[in-house]
Amino acid sequence: MSIRIGDVAPDFTQETTAGPIQFHKWLGDSWGVLFSHPKNFTPVCTTELGQVAKLKGEFDKRGVKVIGLSVDPVADHARWEKDIEETQGTALNFPLIADADKKVSNLYDMIHPNASDTVTVRSVFIIGPDKKVKLIITYPASTGRNFDEVLRVIDSLQLTANYKVATPVNWRHGQDCIIVPAVSDDEAKKAFPKGFKTLKPYLRITPQPNL
Repeated sequence: MSIRIGDVAPDFTQETTAGPIQFHKWLGDSWGVLFSHPKNFTPVCTTELGQVAKLKGEFDKRGVKVIGLSVDPVADHARWEKDIEETQGTALNFPLIADADKKVSNLYDMIHPNASDTVTVRSVFIIGPDKKVKLIITYPASTGRNFDEVLRVIDSLQLTANYKVATPVNWRHGQDCIIVPAVSDDEAKKAFPKGFKTLKPYLRITPQPNL
């Protein structure tokens, strides 16, 4: 099946390095990041998992649970964890799904036959507390992901979920935002007490409202 932004993230029960989990129950009221790996003992994936482990505190600070996936059994994951800690200098500190039967991979359309009939592409799903998919990024197997960008997107998604703003190109936490066009100037004066600058009727800039 094909997953689109706004869809409810499919629920599943599957084995992980932290024991069996039911995905929606495991997420609870948190935001979540689910990201897949083509298979164990691959060089790019090893660096990615190490980086996410190093960034765990940043995800925690934002109330985000992270979980990885690879189409290999738990026993292989346990051996791979040792390699990750040895080469990346950080122990894995989040669950890694053992999707040996490819149940989750197929639910989330992580296997693209034009790329490979057997292994997952590098997919990233950001899921909100309402269990709906907020963002999907898919990388080819040859290209490592930028998890600083994943954190940047989470900052934007969490901000725009609570305020009637959008974030402009290359936006980072602390920078000015755009007031959405559906908000009138009179409404904006009340909603954004720090004020705003009108560059065009459809382009109004305001300081980040939750700071």
